[in-house]
Amino acid sequence: MYAFWKMEWKAAGKSLLLWSAVVGGIGLICILLYQSMEGSMAGMAENFASMGAFSEAFGMNTLSIATLQGYFATEIGTIHALGSSMFAATLATVILSKEEDGHTAEFTFTLPVAREKIIIAKFAAVIASLVLFTIFCAGCYQIGFLALGEKEITGEFLRFIALQLMMNTEIASICFLISAVSKKNRAGIGISIPVILYVYDLMARVVPDLEDVKFISPFSYANATEIFSREQPDRGAFVLGVIVIAALTVFSGRIYAKRDLAS
Repeated sequence: MYAFWKMEWKAAGKSLLLWSAVVGGIGLICILLYQSMEGSMAGMAENFASMGAFSEAFGMNTLSIATLQGYFATEIGTIHALGSSMFAATLATVILSKEEDGHTAEFTFTLPVAREKIIIAKFAAVIASLVLFTIFCAGCYQIGFLALGEKEITGEFLRFIALQLMMNTEIASICFLISAVSKKNRAGIGISIPVILYVYDLMARVVPDLEDVKFISPFSYANATEIFSREQPDRGAFVLGVIVIAALTVFSGRIYAKRDLAS
């Protein structure tokens, strides 16, 4: 099983490096730009805070972008959430379906290794990539904070990073199911999943009728502005996320293990 994990790990290496460099690099640059814009941030913060639904959707009515913490939550937090979730989706959507799409299933799944173990190894490779991606990006952000004289790692920052990792694992489990039932590369469908969930979360923050069902989206419990303003996380969304990860991962594995694979 380790051999398959290592194979998938190497296969995802270039994608991991590219996405990490792009998302972490953009976040680092944005943090470093804060110092040059700090003088004009006060006026901008007042304008953004009074923009009604727009302010509510992006949390600018609870945190001021004139502070480094508020700036990070509203700007870099959004960049990281979208970038990391798209990386999770693209990785998990093709991890199983590529065997049939690339016509390697007849070789891979006839080896003297249980198909269930191969599936576990593949999903473990996805999780390992997400963990390294998260660590790399968090390191980039901390370099930015140190450059601006912020030496302390706050509890809110650590909670943001941890919940982002869980959110991405949940999105990966959804896309893992897509990969399990598909015989073709569905990367386009997979990458639309985090976009749809993100837009739904934005809508739920401004549409009163959706407020009670906001927990459907994993972005609801990993929202940076809520975390940095020290609001209590949506426990219903968090519990649902744990259930989704466990249930969909097991369900995907069982479906794929019993499928007749195309050669």
